[in-house]
Parts: sequence; structure tokens; C-alpha cells
Amino acid sequence: MKFKIALILSCVTFASSVSATVATPPSTERAAANLAKAGPIESLDLSQLADGIDNGALNSEAITAAYLARIAAVDDSGPMLNAVIATFPDAMDQARAMDAELRAGTYRGPMHGIPVLVKDNVEVAGPIATTAGSLALAGNITNRDAPLIARLRAAGAVILGKTNLSEWANIRSDNSTSGWSAVGGLTKNPHALDRNSCGSSSGSGSATAAGLAAGSIGTETDGSITCPASVNGVVGFKPTVGLVSRRYIVPISHSQDTAGPMTRSVRDAAIMLTAMAGSDPQDAATADADRWRGDYSKGLSADALKGMRIGVLRAPNVDAALFDAALATLKAGGADVVMLDGSKIDRQKIGQGEFKVLLAELKADLATYLQALPDGLVPHKTLADVIAFNKANADTELQHFGQDIFETADKEAGLDDPAYVQALATSRGLASGALNQFFAHDKVDVIIAQTNGPAWLSTLGKGDAFTGPSASQLPAVAGFPHLTVPMGLSAGLPVGLSFIGPKWHDHAVLKAGYAYEQLSKARVTPQLRPTLGSK
Repeated sequence: MKFKIALILSCVTFASSVSATVATPPSTERAAANLAKAGPIESLDLSQLADGIDNGALNSEAITAAYLARIAAVDDSGPMLNAVIATFPDAMDQARAMDAELRAGTYRGPMHGIPVLVKDNVEVAGPIATTAGSLALAGNITNRDAPLIARLRAAGAVILGKTNLSEWANIRSDNSTSGWSAVGGLTKNPHALDRNSCGSSSGSGSATAAGLAAGSIGTETDGSITCPASVNGVVGFKPTVGLVSRRYIVPISHSQDTAGPMTRSVRDAAIMLTAMAGSDPQDAATADADRWRGDYSKGLSADALKGMRIGVLRAPNVDAALFDAALATLKAGGADVVMLDGSKIDRQKIGQGEFKVLLAELKADLATYLQALPDGLVPHKTLADVIAFNKANADTELQHFGQDIFETADKEAGLDDPAYVQALATSRGLASGALNQFFAHDKVDVIIAQTNGPAWLSTLGKGDAFTGPSASQLPAVAGFPHLTVPMGLSAGLPVGLSFIGPKWHDHAVLKAGYAYEQLSKARVTPQLRPTLGSK
């Protein structure tokens, strides 16, 4: 659709995305007409919309209205994706305010007037509760913005609404169905509605793929951005842990949690990350963020692979033909591709340690979050309280699966427990050690792997049937950046190619992923089919 939008914008003077001269936004009627000529809203990337605003062809009001109409058409009715829990009643007012700023000569940058959706474990000021998908948090209307949301607003973003997620970010039960929450129901995959959208940022992945917003916010502890991005056929970026503040986000693990962008293109993710990143004095992990943050959209080039050394971690159950085609694309782009030996990585020991860490930190971090909420919103103050609530409301909360992980976590001794301390040191040491060995000994700039297998059938009450490999664990436990980019279709469904880099080397990862994206052109538009092979 870049060609179409270029035709629309040919009548106005082009300027860079950070132009000193601000174009006056058109009337809403003219902007809506220009938008309609450019193509359906779901076909346009964030970057294209930003260019249209910057150059005076589009305005935020028309864009926001188009997304609200799209949500009504395919999320609330029609295929009913269940990707969006609620939209903010002031979304149009936000958009008009951004347009008024443009008329007054103020342009904040490429996020100015751009509507985004936010996973419903991230607090946003306004009348919508932050529930993490649980009815236990139905009253959690804090009327405060998480720092990452405040940064997006400062960059000019319109906060459009909240997306569904796997309840409690998918850590309640081993038998959970990803994408289901008691608040939002089951999120569907727009490529085949009976397929899973993966978790826990299921709504953000589905909504981004279906074109319900220009971009969305997801959160990840281990795979919760990259898996839904991969199976929904979009870009997902898990930054270095500590690049983006986690304050006012319903937590699992302070060691591994991070928020990140989910978008239709790598450039769009870089634009969103630029707005989101930065130090927060109340999140100790972000102390060095300001030293590393920058404009992540700068320097993205299709030529970035030239001279780059890329290490390959090939799992035994990858889609061989698709993966080989990706390797050929990287080589054609000028990369030096080297195979890595991952056979000595003790993934079982890493997994055992990680699980212990997540159990202990869930119990401690959730209590800290609940007890710091404004008075009178939520009566629950501990994980034990939430467990009791679920038992008392079993007909809604426990109708499809239990809370066995919650109950196990509630038995943890605490963060001073030597077993927890040892598990953290072991799992993080093994994961970061394995990756750093590749970066140092094999002298690779980034590591690639197939992100995971294609989406599986959603079967409420029967858990998940994960297929194929998973690339998320090592960067998740180590806290390193991890990007997934559409690689093509496997068995008719999207899968992603992962790019993993050293800690704080987020920009290098985005550069590599962007170059691959530009050469491969592997993103596939979802068709909202009822099932695979249907029309």
C-alpha cells in the first residue's frame, strides 16, 4: 500500500518525519477521503499514517474514527475476534487535541496522533479497569498512566483502548488456553478463527494483525510478545529488560518482565520503542536505559546485513524449507551466516531454575503491586486472596481450567529463600552465558532461530497444543533483546524469524530484522477465515 499512499500524498509537499515546518492538517472530511483513497485502514502501516499526518494529507481524527469503525466491524461483530476488551470514550477527543496542536504549529514526531492499543495489564488513566483479564481486578480503575503510557502520550500517541490477554499473563495454570480471560473471553487468530492467538499478549497480536490500531503494546515474561506476534504474522519486539519501565504493570517477574511494541513492520516497532524507552527512578532495572536509548528508527536500511555476522540456532523441528529460504535471504543480503552448536545448552536446568524464579517472584511481586494500589479499588492484597476469589467465583474464573500454578507459587518461601536465590543465579547465568559465548567466541552480531511453530486449534478446557520450536527462553531469562519478524507461512499459517542480540544492543537487532524484512517481504495479510483452507 505504500504506492497508494504515495499517490495521495503527491499533492502536498513532502517533509521528513521530524519536520521543522508543520503541515496544517486537512478538514476531517478531506482527511477521511484521502484515507479512503489510500486503502482500507487495516492495510496501512503506522509509518505511512505518520507520513500522512506530517505532510498534511491525513489527520488523527479521521484515522482514529477509521480504527474505531474497524474494531466495531470485526472485533465486536462479524468474526468477533475478541482482541479488544474496551475502547476509551475520549479517544476521539485525544485525536482532535493532537490535530489542534498541529494547527497551532506543534508537531511531536512520528507518533503524533497515532492510535495504539494497550494490553490490559498496563495501567492507563481513564474509566477502564486494568484487569490482567481477571474479574478479581474488575475494580482496578487507578486513573493513572504507567510511565511507558505517559511517554507515548508525550510523543503524541492516541491511546485507543485495551486488548485482551491470557488471564494473569498465562501463569495461572499449566492447562490454560492461551488467549482466554474471564474478562475478555477467547481471542481468535485472524488468519484462521479457530486457531489460537498465543499468549499472553494474544489480543495485542491479533489486533495488530487485523488492523485494529496502528500498533499495540504487549508484555513478555517468556514468549508473551514474540509468540503471539509470530503466530499472528506481525512484528513483535521484546526489548532488553530495563529499557522500558515496568511500573504500574500487573507483574509476574521483576527479573524477566518487560513491555514492548507489536506492529506491522520493524520500522513501526522502532518508532514506538523510541517513544516508550527511558529510565524510571522507581524501576531500578531501568537505571541505565537513558544511556542506551535513542531514535531506533534511524539507520534502518535494507543494506544493513552487509558485513554482518549472523549465528544460526537451528532446532530439530523447524520448518526446514521456510527456514532455509530465510537463510538464503540473509546470505543474499550480504550476511555471513554461521551455524551455532546449541547442543551443550542445558535447557532443562535453565527451565527448572526459571520456573522456580517465576513462582517466587509472582507471589512477591503481585503482593507488592496489589498493596500499592489506591485505596478502595481492589480488596485483594496477596496471591492467596486472588486464589480465594477464584474459588469463590469458580463458575466464571475456573470454568475452563484451574489455578495449579497459583497454588504452587503461594507456597514459596520468599525472595530471601536460598533456593530462589540459587535458582535465579543458575538460570540467568546459564542463559546469558550461553548467548554471550556465541557473541564472544563465535563473534556473531545477532543470533537467529525460528520463533515457534504455527498456531494450533483452540480447545478450551484442554490446554494448548504448542507445536514446533521456541526461541524465547534464552533471551527471556537472560533479559536480552528479542525481535520476531514474519518469515512466511508454515502449513498455511504464519511463523516468525527471531533475531536475538546482546544486552542493550536493541538497535542492532532492529537493524538486522529490518533488513531481512525488506528483502523477504514475507508478511501475509490475514483473511479472517473461519478455519484453515476456508474462504
